Amino acid sequence: MGATENALNVLKADSVAKKVGAANYLAQQWEENKDIGTPITAPPDHPGRPAQPKLVSPSNVPRRRLGSNAGRAALLHAVAHIEFNAIDLAADMILRFAHHAKIEESSRISFIADWISVCHDEARHFMLIETRLRALGIKYGDLSAHNGLWEAALKTKDNFAARMAIAPMVLEARGLDVTPDMIEKLNKVGDLESADILKTIYNDEINHVAIGAKWFLKLAESKSRSAESYFQSLVKEYYKGQLKPPFNVQARTLAGLKQGFYMPLA
Repeated sequence: MGATENALNVLKADSVAKKVGAANYLAQQWEENKDIGTPITAPPDHPGRPAQPKLVSPSNVPRRRLGSNAGRAALLHAVAHIEFNAIDLAADMILRFAHHAKIEESSRISFIADWISVCHDEARHFMLIETRLRALGIKYGDLSAHNGLWEAALKTKDNFAARMAIAPMVLEARGLDVTPDMIEKLNKVGDLESADILKTIYNDEINHVAIGAKWFLKLAESKSRSAESYFQSLVKEYYKGQLKPPFNVQARTLAGLKQGFYMPLA
């Protein structure tokens, strides 16, 4: 099987073990044979999911006061849920867009390699958090979570440029804004292990945003559009609400996301 077929298996996996195993297998098979795979004509709109966590509205997820063990567990559970969804988002990027006409044939292998690397990273991040959760006395699924990330994926499923703008350049970029504060707070309460895991995730996410920005710039160029104005028009159409400062300008700039992209939307 090629990359698209293996990405489909990631998306369909309906347990934690199956999802992480399928993501690792996708990366392993790609490393061994670089087989692109065949187009998937009807990608599923919804990924396989374990029975838990229970999905609720964002206002009903558990509070995250970091001074308590339960509060830190709630924070890490929320991060685990983001990383678990991010495995599916990266797999869906391959499954849905690897054969897109806007990707030049000479660039297709590079596109797939980029998103396989992201998928593999997200699986690794999830397991780092899951291991830490168990040390804190819970596991992924024990607390409720929300479905906001996958709702964004559904909204952009038919628009390649919109998916690239919203998933890495808005949602993952938001992670760059908020994670340093979480790391600082965890350090202050003495939870150095959790802080170190978030540092690892933070550093990798800069590269993920950079991958998204790189491919978005190529898409804008293919349409002879100004990348910044194109990004802004897509965010206004596909993203509910405004982008919220403060922004981590240094990390965003490292990722190739200049202030001209997002400042006008704040």
